[in-house]
This record gives sequence, C-alpha cells and structure tokens, in this order.
Amino acid sequence: MSICQKMSPMFNSLKTLLRWSLCAGVAWSLQACAVIAVADAAVTVVATGVKITAKGVGAVAGALLPGKADEK
Repeated sequence: MSICQKMSPMFNSLKTLLRWSLCAGVAWSLQACAVIAVADAAVTVVATGVKITAKGVGAVAGALLPGKADEK
C-alpha cells in the first residue's frame, strides 16, 4: 500500500469538512442579509406610520385650534 492510498481517507474527510464549512459560511452570510432586509422593512413601516400619524394630528390641530388661518 502506497502513502497516497494511506492518506486518501484523511483527504476525503478534509474535503468534506471544507465543503461543510463553505456551505455553513454561505448560509450564515445569507441569513445576515435576510435579517437586514427584515429590519429595514420594519423601520420603513414604522416611519410611514409616524409620518401618516403626524399629518393626521397636524390636520386635526389645524382644524380645531383657532388662530393662524390661511389668509391671502
């Protein structure tokens, strides 16, 4: 039996380890992208809600409070 034949099982397990490491690394990096996308969507929804609420409060306050009216 040659040295290459004796080392073959070790190289096969090393290849398997490298493949699993690569797959885990890709999965981890994609997971981080998904988390960022979800967080960005949540921030956008909250910001839109705040903007709509602020416009509504401003309109109600403008209608109820006497004082500065649009005078042209």
